[in-house]
Amino acid sequence: MKHTDIKLIMTDKEYIGKEVTVCGWVRTARDSKNMTFIELNDGTSLKHIQLVVDKEIVKNSSSFTKLGSALKVIGTVVPSAVAQDGGVEINVLKMELLGDCPAEYPLQKKRINLETLRTMPHLRVRTNTFNAIFRVRSVLAAAIHEYFQDRGYVYINTPLITGSDCEGAGEMFKVTTMDYEDAAKYKSAEEYYANDFFGKLVGLSVSGQLEGEVAAMAFGKIYTFGPSFRAENSNTPRHVAEFWHIEPEVAFAELSDIMEIAEDMIKYIVKTYIEKCPEELAFFEKFFEKGLSAKLKNVIDNKFEILEYTKAIEILKKANVEFKFPVDWGLDLQTEHERYITEQVFNKPVFVVNYPKDIKSFYMKQNSDGKTVAATDLLVPGVGEIIGCSEREANLTRLLDAMKERDMHIEDYTDYIDLRRFGSVPHSGFGLGFERILMYVTGIQNIRDVILYPRTVGGIR
Repeated sequence: MKHTDIKLIMTDKEYIGKEVTVCGWVRTARDSKNMTFIELNDGTSLKHIQLVVDKEIVKNSSSFTKLGSALKVIGTVVPSAVAQDGGVEINVLKMELLGDCPAEYPLQKKRINLETLRTMPHLRVRTNTFNAIFRVRSVLAAAIHEYFQDRGYVYINTPLITGSDCEGAGEMFKVTTMDYEDAAKYKSAEEYYANDFFGKLVGLSVSGQLEGEVAAMAFGKIYTFGPSFRAENSNTPRHVAEFWHIEPEVAFAELSDIMEIAEDMIKYIVKTYIEKCPEELAFFEKFFEKGLSAKLKNVIDNKFEILEYTKAIEILKKANVEFKFPVDWGLDLQTEHERYITEQVFNKPVFVVNYPKDIKSFYMKQNSDGKTVAATDLLVPGVGEIIGCSEREANLTRLLDAMKERDMHIEDYTDYIDLRRFGSVPHSGFGLGFERILMYVTGIQNIRDVILYPRTVGGIR
């Protein structure tokens, strides 16, 4: 049906004095003796538009006031009688009820906590909070594509079903077409999977990196942007089983080069967000994180800190803080450690570089000290790690040694190994968890609240 987006009416002064048709859902409503006032939202704007209904013109106006009801409205756009920002409202001439909404509609209260809203993912998107979150998510996704496309990267779609575990940690969801009862027919797992669809054990991809490296050896600069899956039994505010992943891979780039790219990309994303989502930013600053605008401006205006892992351990050991997890050289940094470094020590994003090789993945370039790898994690205040980054091991012998040390099935990685045999070059890449950057720029504390339908341990809907 023909109608005008509410956002256009609220931003374009040319609509004032004109008759328009709008469609949307009732967010709030109130009645007086002679008038009815309805706040309508069609999803195109965080702000609602007020409908002013004269009961002499619309006789049954009270039948249009149920929260959640869908309306089609014809009326005249006029300057708002109460808004201080030059806003507009609509003097209603005619209304049509498109979809009624009963009294048991769950979103009756003005404020419902996020935990309760997680129980109704199909409805929570109608609230102001999730209207803002998913609008920002859309803008940031476009900004990421714009960043790489404008710089000559080739967009690659890597497979979601894979026969290799990129991280080497075994945290993969198995993919099978076999029924549970079929297992009894076979004497071993090998025989079972040999009779499965692909003839071998396969799983959902934890990362598109390995295939991304293949593409980078042909195109020089590539990026992926798609879902990854981790069967990690971790029920924290930062972990989900299905998330979206941005992974550029760049040939002829060493660790310092890819760190520059990562910093530049983060700054581009944040700047785009500030420019294109001022209403949403103001909303998040008001309700979720005081000082959010200043934090984001600090990201744009300052060079990110570069901190050696060894130095980070020294700082943490001297900290006058009782950490829940131990701090020692050779142990991975936990979220509490990462946040202390970024929030208490530097108050800005920090690249922690040169991690011990034993806590990092097999594909990372081994440094000359024999103990560390050319890897970095980008840590940000309020979240912790949002980017994992490394120079890849381009030397065939060292790569094979690292895989053997981890008892990996080398035959599953023949294509990856061939890259080191046929024209190997220094190359680097990183992985950015899309939901984590969303948490950072919005101040939302739980990753479940920046995904439409979060997949977590023991929970799927």
